Amino acid sequence: MSGSFLVDTMVYLAAAVVCVPLAARFGLGSVLGYLIAGCAIGPWGLGFVSDVESILHFAEFGVVLMLFLIGLELDIGRLVRMRRSVFGGGSLQLALCGALLAAGLAAAGLGWVPAIVAGLAMAMSSTAIAVQTMAERNLLNAPVGRGAFAVLLFQDIAAIPLIALVPLLSAGAADAGNPWVDGAKALGAIVAVIVIGRFLTRPVLRLVAKANVREVFTAFALLLVLGIAELMSLAGLSMALGAFLAGVLLASSEYRHALETDIAPFKGLLLGLFFIAVGMSINFGLITARPLTLAGLTLGLLVLKGVALALIAPRLDVPPKQRWLFAALLAQGGEFAFVVLGVARDARVLPGEWEALLIAAVALSMAATPFLLLAHDAAESRSARRTADADVIDDDSAPVIIAGFGRVGMIVGRLLFAYGCRATVLDHDPDQIELLRNFGFKVFYGDATRLDLLEAAGAAKAKVIVVAVDDADESLHIVDMVREHFPGLAIVARARNVQHYRQLRSRGVMLVERETFEAALRIGRDVLVRLGAEPYEARLVADTFRQHNRADLEQMVAQPRDAQAAVAAAQQGREELGEMLRLDRARREREQVTGWGP
Repeated sequence: MSGSFLVDTMVYLAAAVVCVPLAARFGLGSVLGYLIAGCAIGPWGLGFVSDVESILHFAEFGVVLMLFLIGLELDIGRLVRMRRSVFGGGSLQLALCGALLAAGLAAAGLGWVPAIVAGLAMAMSSTAIAVQTMAERNLLNAPVGRGAFAVLLFQDIAAIPLIALVPLLSAGAADAGNPWVDGAKALGAIVAVIVIGRFLTRPVLRLVAKANVREVFTAFALLLVLGIAELMSLAGLSMALGAFLAGVLLASSEYRHALETDIAPFKGLLLGLFFIAVGMSINFGLITARPLTLAGLTLGLLVLKGVALALIAPRLDVPPKQRWLFAALLAQGGEFAFVVLGVARDARVLPGEWEALLIAAVALSMAATPFLLLAHDAAESRSARRTADADVIDDDSAPVIIAGFGRVGMIVGRLLFAYGCRATVLDHDPDQIELLRNFGFKVFYGDATRLDLLEAAGAAKAKVIVVAVDDADESLHIVDMVREHFPGLAIVARARNVQHYRQLRSRGVMLVERETFEAALRIGRDVLVRLGAEPYEARLVADTFRQHNRADLEQMVAQPRDAQAAVAAAQQGREELGEMLRLDRARREREQVTGWGP
């Protein structure tokens, strides 16, 4: 038994290690990589794993942990402020999508009662896929992310009464149990979660933290989440909703960050396992037997639901530019569809053949989500040249282009504007753009990694481009594109760390500034003054350190990299730090002074 478990674990890990990096390499995203891995090792692929149902049930804890971490990011006040989006927009989405899908299923030959149940089940989207995708694209705090999360949260809440009501629709509804008793159990479970999260958890966390044993704190964090999930499950409620509620109650706790840090690795692994299990659950035998039926069901689900989502997006304050992205993120079926359709089959509300077809359609729609997003990105890129989807840049004569207007780019831009210098600013955060425009800044919506947008921004005429985007890979992509297509444009770049600095310098970028270096020097100067040094002396020491440090970095850039050392990415930072410290020590010994001199 243990050998089988170990072999299965090795199979899952090996499949993920092979497929996910390949999918990411080709721009398909990690979710599709996990789904491909599941298809490859599942019963319809290489057949390494056959018991898909138990793996899918176990992997649902990844969704539970994800909802707990999301809850930790929200406090109760923010949740109350979201009530209009959650209950207004969420109920509208479920009602409209459910009605359209039910009508489509009824037209396909399914009776009205099972069509309504199946339509509502398929109207629910995949929390795991949507949230993971939004996190990868940095959309969780954008308007589209907030709207999508509100819809997903309402779906988690709505799944509870839907699962409870389905057995009442069957012919044996009289034997289904007392709904008042079930309701009382559900209410009791929710009250128990509130009491545990609000009054009991903090004192226990305090006691565990005083033991100062990190692994025990991690064990208690997992015990807390899994215990609450099991409590909700026993009451017939959503485990994910219980975990989310517990997270919200602990959002203002002083242990929030420690809980996030300890649970995040488990969430990532189990969520990946969940996607693998979904891939394994795709019935390719049914696909080959009924290809046209399944294609029609899957396409109908994506189209009807996608159109409905785009129509209700304005009610959730999603900007026009992001409404089809909103639809692409939520058009798939979700985890709760498996549960609801299974309950409907057991209650004899849904014929067994239809249950198998609909589950396969839901799984295929989940697998199609990354392709929908790629299609959306391609369509947006094409339309940017001829429509107002991306902002039309009406003045391309500014001498400076600032790519990225976050914490670094904003300071650069304010300094230039204060001096009276015009700059064209490019950013892809609609909230940030709206805020800056209210204060008179001229900021354009768009992705600076696109060549057509740089051309529209006047890169051929500008004198300087400031590359201040957050992501290091995007930064290097912009630099490569500018050097290839606009060789006369001077590049000033922000470096996230020493590795990023070396990569930029190796591309010939002469002006590179590390984002935290100058702030750290200023702090060091203040510390020296507090210790009794004269201000001019502290400044001299800092200036000298800056000169030596840049010389050391240039020396490191000039040295050829050891290929074997480059393989170990985790060791790379330590190697570079050790090299910097070695150079500092050598200089101190050479100068034979107690500190850096002039």
